[in-house]
Amino acid sequence: MALISLQQVRLAFGGPELINGVTLRIGRGERVCLVGRNGAGKSTLIKIISGEITPDAGEVISAQGVRIASLAQEVPQDLSGTVFEVVSGGLGGVVELLSEYRFVSKRLTQGDDAGIIAELERIHHLIEFSGGWQIQQKVETVLSRLSLDPEAPVAELSGGYQRRVLLARALVNEPDLLLLDEPTNHLDIGSIGWLEEFLNEYRGSMLFTSHDRRFLQTLATRIIELDRGRITDWPGDYATYLARRQAELDAEVTHNVLFDKKLAQEEAWIRRGVKARRTRNEGRVRALKGMRRERLARREQAGSVTMRLNEAERSGKLVLEAKGVGHIYEGRPLIRDFSTLIMRGDKIGVIGPNGSGKTTLLRILLGAMEPHRGSVRRGANLEVAYFDQHRAQLIDDRSVMDNVGDGSEKVTVNGRARHIIGYLENFLFPPERARAPVKGLSGGERNRALLAKLFTKPSNVLVMDEPTNDLDTDTLELLEEMLMEYEGTVLLVSHDREFLNNVVTSTIVFEGDGRLTEYVGGYDDWLRQRGPAVPVRTEKAAKLEKPRTQQERPRTLTFKEKKDLEALPALIESLEAERDGLYDILADPDFYRQDGSRLPAAKARIEELEKEITMAYERWELLESIGVNSHNKLIVLS
Repeated sequence: MALISLQQVRLAFGGPELINGVTLRIGRGERVCLVGRNGAGKSTLIKIISGEITPDAGEVISAQGVRIASLAQEVPQDLSGTVFEVVSGGLGGVVELLSEYRFVSKRLTQGDDAGIIAELERIHHLIEFSGGWQIQQKVETVLSRLSLDPEAPVAELSGGYQRRVLLARALVNEPDLLLLDEPTNHLDIGSIGWLEEFLNEYRGSMLFTSHDRRFLQTLATRIIELDRGRITDWPGDYATYLARRQAELDAEVTHNVLFDKKLAQEEAWIRRGVKARRTRNEGRVRALKGMRRERLARREQAGSVTMRLNEAERSGKLVLEAKGVGHIYEGRPLIRDFSTLIMRGDKIGVIGPNGSGKTTLLRILLGAMEPHRGSVRRGANLEVAYFDQHRAQLIDDRSVMDNVGDGSEKVTVNGRARHIIGYLENFLFPPERARAPVKGLSGGERNRALLAKLFTKPSNVLVMDEPTNDLDTDTLELLEEMLMEYEGTVLLVSHDREFLNNVVTSTIVFEGDGRLTEYVGGYDDWLRQRGPAVPVRTEKAAKLEKPRTQQERPRTLTFKEKKDLEALPALIESLEAERDGLYDILADPDFYRQDGSRLPAAKARIEELEKEITMAYERWELLESIGVNSHNKLIVLS
């Protein structure tokens, strides 16, 4: 039975419908990820499900007694009180009694006062009568699981811990359905890993949005996509969704091209001379009118961001050299005796918990701050472009075009002058949005505006401090491509594990107590290199990596394994040929004019084939590695 159902839900805010006839069911135990472009309406849909927004039309049907809790994308600015008070705040009036009991108990520890004891006994009886002790135990259990101090003032916590407090507030109600809107936003890598593991063990249902591709690949059992107001449903994980979605998008493009060609032919026919009009087929005319209505109603796919860096002349071969750098903040060491050499073309990732000193390190390397110890030498001809995680370079009261163009109507990119409106359209700002003040932009739009401003500046050193927050996955992937093709040097602070894996050539990691270590490769490479007996979170389970220093004898392939190895290439070719054939069928517009019952079967078979192909490749790689290793006399694992 569905926990919640949406039936033909519609919602608009003055323009095209943001939610256009959405029908959706979420069952028990499902972990559903809602994906879509920035501005597609994902947060709005979550608010409709939570009851914060009433749709213009349609129904939202909840199962009897279902409990729903949500975690909003942004931490409220007015969050105050202790952790216990905030977490227990949604549990009713008894919470005030519990808070009063804790306050009076503290007073009692300061002296034995008969009046205080009497007051404490009175509150104790009221709590007992209202079942408050069970509520307190429930709150304390959740706080213990989330490693939160009940007496800590919430306003003094980091952004990551404030989100953890709000998650505890949602969980303490023991919801049947948990709604999470970008839960990884502004969390550091350690907190994201913790949240991923915690939610993987959560037994309730979840609907969540996330731009963190590894997070949603690990958690989601089903993907739903909100695109142009409509929902499409994709059973399976994120990787399966990507493959199947691309096939359907290709089929849609093919269908639209053929449809538009047919429409143009019919329009030419209807406009022929008098003789043609006298003999025209009225059924054909009605069909043409229907085609016109269909074409008018079509909502095109959202455009893609187009990014191009404004590259300056090449820097010198040496970009930065740090020797023995040390820095202290409020009496504690942020950086101890750190040295590094950064050369032209290096792409360096910086990893560390929130508050560890990542931004301070960037400022020291760039010369914006002097270290307390050591020195930094900077190379010749450096042109630095800096992406600030707080977006302080944007002035809220000015429009997007004024911010990006600094008041000018034109910008120059790689020697070519462009009108600011046309340039901003590459970053998905239509003219009316380009003229809007920055203070009214969403988080994703503010990030795109800052990227647009940044890329007008000629640079050969690009410094990006958390550029991935609030960006949709399409924009993330485009930014990845651009950074990989960039010929200059990149310094990148990010908590997005896939982004780091795909972009950087080495990582500088804050490992506690001011110690910084540099590793070759990205995030996964760091996990492999950082030492034995370190907890490593995999996509299937959490496990300890055990150091392997002993010499191990290789095993050889069995007779059956040898036969399997010989047969696997032909099997894979056969499976891929069947899959590609089904994709070709789905790309044919005629297929959709036939019996609609064939479509689910074709999609299901493609999903089966994708799994079989993946398993076959994994088997092939395993057997090949055993076969290769068996030719060696001895393997030394380190």
